[in-house]
Amino acid sequence: MTTDIADIFIIGGGINGVGIARDAAGRGLKVILVEQDDLASATSSASSKLIHGGLRYLEHYDFKLVRESLRERETLWKIAPHIIKARRFILPHHSGLRPAWFLRLGLFLYDYIGGRKLLPATKSIKFDAFSASNPLKPTFKKGFEYSDCCVDDARLVILNALSAKESGATILPRHRFLNAERNKGFWLIDAENEAGELVQFKTKVLINAAGPWVDTVINDCALHTIAKSGVRLVKGSHIIVPKLYKHDKAYTFQNADGRIIFSIPYEEKFTLIGTTDVAFEGEPKSAHASPDEIEYLCGAASEYFEDPIKPTDVIWTYSGVRSLYDDGEENTSVITRDYVLELDVIDGALPLLSIFGGKLTTYRLLATDVLEKLAPYIKTSRGKWTDREPLPGGNLHDRKNPETAIAQLISDLSKKKPWLETALVNRLAHAYGTRVFDLLDGAQSPSDLGQYFGAGLYEQEIKFLIKEEWAQNADDVLWRRSKLGLHMTEEERAAVADFIKL
Repeated sequence: MTTDIADIFIIGGGINGVGIARDAAGRGLKVILVEQDDLASATSSASSKLIHGGLRYLEHYDFKLVRESLRERETLWKIAPHIIKARRFILPHHSGLRPAWFLRLGLFLYDYIGGRKLLPATKSIKFDAFSASNPLKPTFKKGFEYSDCCVDDARLVILNALSAKESGATILPRHRFLNAERNKGFWLIDAENEAGELVQFKTKVLINAAGPWVDTVINDCALHTIAKSGVRLVKGSHIIVPKLYKHDKAYTFQNADGRIIFSIPYEEKFTLIGTTDVAFEGEPKSAHASPDEIEYLCGAASEYFEDPIKPTDVIWTYSGVRSLYDDGEENTSVITRDYVLELDVIDGALPLLSIFGGKLTTYRLLATDVLEKLAPYIKTSRGKWTDREPLPGGNLHDRKNPETAIAQLISDLSKKKPWLETALVNRLAHAYGTRVFDLLDGAQSPSDLGQYFGAGLYEQEIKFLIKEEWAQNADDVLWRRSKLGLHMTEEERAAVADFIKL
């Protein structure tokens, strides 16, 4: 048993958990976080990879969530300019669905209610049916182009965990929370490490950021509390197909069922299409894209693209279970994506705070709200700070202009390591930011990077991920710390797995 008493103990290593850990540790609090699997192993690595305001939320009059998300969009871009990229989205006007004036009004609000400063504004566009760069059916004559951002979601989790660790937090992946009891002035917590051994902790405050397991933590782990809020589990699935068009813009497609899906350039050679919204029951780890979901996404995108997309075109799928706050809506598509913080306190002490809902874009705001809600119970050495300090690797030259900053980093890396291939320079700069120089430390030629596994992956990078970013197996390296698994053959992926086992 640990003899020290932590200020905060966090259950869950998704984006909300690590975001809270970062904020709290940076305020001088003693923080411990446990995650039953790898960091970002569930919902937080299964998103649409967007930092966005949520254009469709305007239709549900969720103006507060949209405004906050839009403000966060540029804040996060500035603190993580290496893993967040600006992206232009094309919204074709479908004459049988929402009228053009309605879309233009929504995009006008989208441009201005969030205080957009860095991203370019919306504009109306006309499609050239004879242009090779236009993949849409000729029936689509006009539309709109607007701005949002894309992100490597799993790396966003890792960078927050690294930042928390740098501020003194203890981050423990592969530690399964078992039980917690209020015991004479502190929470007594049981967890199981990856060796199957019992580990105990003490803490003043317990935070339940278990995502789709939030109810399980409350109901099955002897917390002796009755949650006032409920959670709706909703599965979102995505498909990956070979690159559908030449340009680098994404598409937003309206569907006859009222939903919206995205088609987004992904990993240079692919297109990502998603997402679905399907009510889910069962163990979240078992979530996968069903044949019906794959058919739905192919059909929805084929309503717009000239060349139809077939299930046989799909080369990879992924699914995540979102733990949405149960607001009573029957339609899963209109359930609020906002978060609810539920605080349970007995006799004025030993708080338990459970998190319901939330979205990737607002994780930093959620963490700030958590610390404010807990202010009566724990004293911190500083106030809000996470909107100003860059995430690890994000301390670039010109943080006021993220695109210029990352371009400068790529230029610097190319000059210092001229033997690196251009594609590898771009990938490493975007994945690691200024930390890339630590990764490449001592390397003067490709041979210094050790064994080559394909797709630009060398031994030195794998060792860096194991040492610095909690990676332990091939899935951690190929599908969460990177998406290099998409670019590799089965034999190359097996070679990475064998190397790590050694």
